[in-house]
Amino acid sequence: MQPIFCNVTKQIKKQNFVPSSSTSKYDLLLYFADKSFIMVYSSKKLFLFFLSCIMLTFNYNTSGFVAAANSIGLNYGLLGDNFPTPSNVLNLYKSIGITKIRIFDPKTEVLNALRGHRNIEVTVGVRDQDLGALSANEEAVKGWFATNIEPYLADVNIAFITVGNEVIPGPIGPQVLPVMQSLTILVKSMNLPISISTVVAMSNLEQSYPPSAGEFTSQAREQLVPVLKLLSQTSTPILVNIYPYFPYASDPTNIPLDYATFNTKATVVQDGPLGYSNMFDAIFDAFVWAMEKEGVKDLPMVVSETGWPSAGNGNLTTPDIAGTYNRNFVKHIVSGKGTPKRPNNGMDGFLFATFNENQKPAGTDMKPIYKLF
Repeated sequence: MQPIFCNVTKQIKKQNFVPSSSTSKYDLLLYFADKSFIMVYSSKKLFLFFLSCIMLTFNYNTSGFVAAANSIGLNYGLLGDNFPTPSNVLNLYKSIGITKIRIFDPKTEVLNALRGHRNIEVTVGVRDQDLGALSANEEAVKGWFATNIEPYLADVNIAFITVGNEVIPGPIGPQVLPVMQSLTILVKSMNLPISISTVVAMSNLEQSYPPSAGEFTSQAREQLVPVLKLLSQTSTPILVNIYPYFPYASDPTNIPLDYATFNTKATVVQDGPLGYSNMFDAIFDAFVWAMEKEGVKDLPMVVSETGWPSAGNGNLTTPDIAGTYNRNFVKHIVSGKGTPKRPNNGMDGFLFATFNENQKPAGTDMKPIYKLF
């Protein structure tokens, strides 16, 4: 769960392709190395390799990704101790044409590294564990903003602040709305072009099949709908995490893999006049239908996370399948064709994730493997 970019209609398969000064930036394709490649090179050497050669190649047997003009971004998780430095990560992003990234909390070292790189739009998250204190005190929100955002406004392009990550529906879900309201008032009073939103999962849906039957759970109606109505006042997008992998993995016998990975053009699900050839569109539209049933229409949606694991669940999670999903997702976004419910309506999407995080809290499932590097 956006990015001078790559033309997904052309495929450069040569391992040693190096663009010349005459090569169109839209003809570059990004090669995502597999685990064995990463183990051969140190992080420093790997980044120098990318930066000195600007080697952007394509391999159908890796977890392939193609950057696309102002549509595709990357999630940059930071719960680990084995990552390259933020400046090296940002140099890599720049070398492969990524101009939109999402971080889950306002890490000082990352925001400092971003200074002067205003061509990179940043989505910054408010940590879930901070919501309690912030929701109880508007002054605390002002203090959080003064500490974590304001020092970077002059030279970091902060486009979004997301309040909580998949906490609606849930025990701390009610804390999201008051923090969003306080931040919205604050950025408006400062005349800042920063959008305030939250990130939600598809667990908010009680029903999602067929898409037109999409409806929210009772808890989502209580916690999420007021947030959606706040967002609709300014047409600020809701950020949604969509993973077709999970429903597919729960029923691989009855759900075609090609349908789950954008790999067929044939209609698999017919929903009245709307035909669906991929599960992503069906899930996306189920959420749209659910919003409309709550009186929220035409609210933009940003796909804050999507992806397919390359390991961790046997033959359901291979680099080849992950590569197929990632490439086809990007092609789908770049096409601008939208979904059956919202045709010709472009969307932004962030792939998950740049690295695996080896310091996630105890009990967090570290697999399947979603890393792109």
